Amino acid sequence: MAGTITEKILAKHIVEGEAKMGCEVALKIDNTLTQDATGTMAYLQFEAIGIDRVKTQFSVSFVDHNTLQTDFKNADDHRFLESVAKRYGIYFSKPGNGICHQLFLERFAIPGNTLIGSDSHTPTAGGIGCFAMGAGGLDVACAMAGEPFRIKYPKIVGIKLTGKLNPWVSAKDVILEVLSRVDVKGNVGKVFEYFGDGVKTLSVPDRATITNMGTETGCTTSIFPSDEVTRQFLIAQGREKDFVPLVADDDAVYDEVIEIDLSSVEPMVALPHSPGLVKKVREVGPIKVDQVAIGSCTNSSLRDLKIVARILKGKTISDTLHMFISPGSRQVVEHLVNDGEYVDLVRAGARIIENACGPCIGMGCAPASGSVSVRTFNRNFEGRSGTKDAKVYLASPETAAATALTGYLTDPRDLGGDSTIELPERFIVNDNMIIKPLPEEEAKKVEIVRGPNIKPLPTFDPLSDTLKGKALIKVGDNITTDHIMPAGARVLPFRSNIPEISKFVFEAVDPDFYRKARESGGGFIIGGENYGQGSSREHAALAPKYLGVKAVVVKSFARIHLANLINFGIVPLTFRNPEDYDRIDEGDNLEIEIGDLKGACVLKNATKNITIELEHTLSEKDAEILKCGGKLPWLKSR
Repeated sequence: MAGTITEKILAKHIVEGEAKMGCEVALKIDNTLTQDATGTMAYLQFEAIGIDRVKTQFSVSFVDHNTLQTDFKNADDHRFLESVAKRYGIYFSKPGNGICHQLFLERFAIPGNTLIGSDSHTPTAGGIGCFAMGAGGLDVACAMAGEPFRIKYPKIVGIKLTGKLNPWVSAKDVILEVLSRVDVKGNVGKVFEYFGDGVKTLSVPDRATITNMGTETGCTTSIFPSDEVTRQFLIAQGREKDFVPLVADDDAVYDEVIEIDLSSVEPMVALPHSPGLVKKVREVGPIKVDQVAIGSCTNSSLRDLKIVARILKGKTISDTLHMFISPGSRQVVEHLVNDGEYVDLVRAGARIIENACGPCIGMGCAPASGSVSVRTFNRNFEGRSGTKDAKVYLASPETAAATALTGYLTDPRDLGGDSTIELPERFIVNDNMIIKPLPEEEAKKVEIVRGPNIKPLPTFDPLSDTLKGKALIKVGDNITTDHIMPAGARVLPFRSNIPEISKFVFEAVDPDFYRKARESGGGFIIGGENYGQGSSREHAALAPKYLGVKAVVVKSFARIHLANLINFGIVPLTFRNPEDYDRIDEGDNLEIEIGDLKGACVLKNATKNITIELEHTLSEKDAEILKCGGKLPWLKSR
């Protein structure tokens, strides 16, 4: 048996390919999860595949993103999702039950299993020893249909933790410390595996915070051992039967090792507008803060909100700011109510909102114009909060709560006092808002309910050997999926309506993009490094495809977006010489010879009368999928 946790899990799940770094392998997927912002499209795609019932060990559909119901659209999507779950044998978590990753950790995650989810923060389950990856909705649909999930066999980076965190320092500071070292790009194809004596000092919620925000590094996933700490967490959740011991061997060999002494970690903060712009709180503060928001799938656990309640007890937040708290699940809320801590939060002046993603995806609680918001979330991309000129800082619950009291970015160590909290030996378990799968024969009788905003899937033609069109837009480095396909209350309700949502493509970068793409009959996107970082939203590929985008030519891609482009028949190409990026301008007439995509490609810039060499990392199967026009037509062709 191989030595690292990653090697052990992958060895049991590879159904095709060689376990060699960089080689494509096909993995058997045990479980899937979806959330409503991406799930509606994923289930439309699953229907199109034509499978009668999911073939995974189990799959779960959550509603936690589009919970703001200003009209019929989101409510219709929720009804559609519930009926689909009943029809195809899927667990369904109703709106208000909680955030998908917090709930999956509490009630579903199994050590040693493989999981893909149509949300980039699916690696949260790595905190319990699950090999969990974010993916596009179409890949999740295919996994539910029994198809393996393909990745490049990863480089395994061991992150050795020693020592123990000091009071007022927490897991969020650990992952911010990691980001300060590795940044948000350059980690594609890596798995971050945590080991060392320091691991056992971290609870499962602590570990999940770290694996959750590990997504911002661009790695494939992050994972912790499944040890005695894991077993005790599962016992507390009434799920001891799900425990599987899983640790790296003493002689395990990592491809690279990063060492972190937990006792040396200080309260950290990520500056606008990137999770990788990290400094110590004391280096940045004090700066005046207008808003504090605590929650998201990163920091909404009972552990996190207990420490916030402890800090706020008997005090009142500064009269110069507003404070929002979004608990991660009903379980968290029930404990806070039973222990009197919910009252402490309310009396301190916090506005407690629904158990949902909410402000993290720009769904309410937008900051004021030009204001400063300190958030315990995982992303602070420009405009993601709903306010383009807001300055968003990312910090721990301790730092956020301390800041709420003072009105200025504050190192929580400056408050003094006791930072210890106690978690229950047994959690309150109430699964009455999780609808279990129906028996197969009963499920076949379920009628799927569709509202008028749920439109049919668009169909796309096979690709020709030569692609022609204009350079529709030229963008720089670290373009996120939020730049390409915004979220927020105005846009998210159209996730099941591709013609309508396509009107918002690149809206924040170039409000004229939709018109130019339609009038030009499509064309090309030119970009820099780390194109497509952030969310797994496949709409950032599907909507541009609908507008006629034929290829994206950049310096480098983020992993999930690269896969989504392939899935929808957009050719992902990189400059062989990155300096050639400067030889293309928006509006240039381009022609790309792709042939069978088995080798390098050539770009002809007719406007400048020059030729540029391009390359790609496509496997033979990727090439087949692209030439068919995308993954759905490829599956049907088989």
